[in-house]
Amino acid sequence: MKTFKSLIFLGLFFGSLIMCSPVHAQLNMEEFLTKWENSKEYTLEIVDKMPEDKLDFRFDPESRTFKEQIVHLAGAIAGLGQGFLEGEDPGFETDIDRTNKDELKEFVANCFDYGKTTFENLSEEQMDERIDTFAGNITRRQMVGLISDHVTHHRGAAIAYLRANGIAPPQYRAL
Repeated sequence: MKTFKSLIFLGLFFGSLIMCSPVHAQLNMEEFLTKWENSKEYTLEIVDKMPEDKLDFRFDPESRTFKEQIVHLAGAIAGLGQGFLEGEDPGFETDIDRTNKDELKEFVANCFDYGKTTFENLSEEQMDERIDTFAGNITRRQMVGLISDHVTHHRGAAIAYLRANGIAPPQYRAL
């Protein structure tokens, strides 16, 4: 029994080392960009699902509209990329109102493409540089992760807006 407990402990110990190792938890840039492109397409599918007349739907007066969720999600990619990842001028307006679904989808696509270009242009040395941000002193690599998490967070909220209107969201994309 003692040997069995020791084997279980050792298995859990070494398993946790493998699972917690940075190599296991990180994606290389090529893998991340594949995931990023998938995130873009999934976000566009979500925007496409919301009927034009529901873009201004909100849960209550204090919440963002569906359209505001999407504009915030996408605009932050460009804003944070330019502000913290040495991104160039995006070449499109990030602070104008998108009035219809086509404009909204174009904005989302432009922001994701801008993010991809910005991420690709960072060298490994730049990714490892520490920068002062609203999230504290972090690496640019962490900022890339923050941007990706921010997209996921607000896209999840947008899915709730679809469901609140009786609309089934698109099938989740695992990669």
